Amino acid sequence: MFKNKVVWIIIAIVAILFFWVKGVYNNMVTQDEGVKTAWSQVENQYQRRMDLIPNLVNTVKGYAAHEKETLEGVVNARAEATKIDPSNLTEESLKKFQSAQGELGNALSRLMLVLERYPDLKANQNFMELQAQLEGTENRISVERKRFNEVAQSYNTYIRQFPNNILSGMFGFQSKAYFA
Repeated sequence: MFKNKVVWIIIAIVAILFFWVKGVYNNMVTQDEGVKTAWSQVENQYQRRMDLIPNLVNTVKGYAAHEKETLEGVVNARAEATKIDPSNLTEESLKKFQSAQGELGNALSRLMLVLERYPDLKANQNFMELQAQLEGTENRISVERKRFNEVAQSYNTYIRQFPNNILSGMFGFQSKAYFA
């Protein structure tokens, strides 16, 4: 009789432990997927900006042909920004990604400053629409980066809390980097 009680107690403890580990693991998976989803939204907004740049450059070419250096700077910065693949979201890869995107943003800012000298271009409806779309995209990028940081922080906090940190280490869940 005593052996039966011990067996049932052991079975109950194992069952409770199993369901607890299962719940923690599934929550880590859910939060990890949330980080990936938030990251894909950040990438979508950066891609939207990338897609607008060739249209902007082509519109500007006709008006500011002698601003070749500035236009080439934008095109080169865009090319560099597309080379980086921060899919593993480590601190180093995210810094490279941010740096490339920052260079692209700087090149676009320089282009906009140069274009202030061209009143005909500033009156061009196509240019004005592209400029408005770029400004809207920059705002979207900012919002998505903030959202990504919030989701990554929630995930990082969860996997670092005790005793979740033990399970996250066992199952290979690692902290995600943040946008600075």
